[in-house]
Amino acid sequence: MEVEVRAMGERVDAEGLGIWVERRGRGPDVLLVAGLSDPAEVWQAQLDGLSDRYRIIAFDNRGSGRTPLPEGPLSVPMMADDAAALLRALQVEHAHVAGFSGGSLIAQELALRHPELVRSLVLVSTWAQLDAYSRSMTRFWHWLAAEAPSERAMLEAFLLWIYTPRAHANGMVEQFIDETLAFPHPQSAEAFQRQLEPFMTHETFDRLPGITAPTLVLAGELDISAPPRLGRIVAEAIPGADFEVLPGEAHQPFQESPDLFNARVDAFWREVGGIRS
Repeated sequence: MEVEVRAMGERVDAEGLGIWVERRGRGPDVLLVAGLSDPAEVWQAQLDGLSDRYRIIAFDNRGSGRTPLPEGPLSVPMMADDAAALLRALQVEHAHVAGFSGGSLIAQELALRHPELVRSLVLVSTWAQLDAYSRSMTRFWHWLAAEAPSERAMLEAFLLWIYTPRAHANGMVEQFIDETLAFPHPQSAEAFQRQLEPFMTHETFDRLPGITAPTLVLAGELDISAPPRLGRIVAEAIPGADFEVLPGEAHQPFQESPDLFNARVDAFWREVGGIRS
């Protein structure tokens, strides 16, 4: 029997870590894994737009939003284990997993370390390891977080890599900056840097052939922080994975073009689940 979960936020004890979770809807379970710095609210358009068909689970990774960042080392496998512990705490047997950017790395590790929990995999703006350009870019982000003259200045600079020129022109980016600055659970510069570091050194290329879940890799045509060439490498390494480039999109298509994104992942999940439109 399916149980509907209405919009709500709660703290869930996941093997000793209090993870903040937003859940909504009914239907097959979907776990949305956010990227660097992003809280669960980054998935608002999916919580709103897909919860009539799926039971959507979005959460704050450790060090983002309302989930604490304990002292000690931080790694992508550790964050993948957090996601696995969360699913088990919520008594979810398996879920369609969609991860974005740094969250796509967590999703890769989740599929490798806990394959029984992953019904299918959507990797958005992903990579298997950074190339020279991307390493220089992330090193710049690392010192930008601490050296920018203000939080607004940091966001204005950082988001140049994230959104399309149209989102800067039409006021969307300014709106996102205002919302970020008003968010009552801001991420410190130190937490930003500690989250960024494992994403900078992440490497799964040699292990990606071990992913058995049906996989869709999505890349934005205009993405300069995780360009399509990096996503194609991931798709070619995962057996049977599909690869698509979204024309005119950048790093966060699920925010800039949510109707397009939601329709594409819904079609994929229906195909995986054997559901006809």
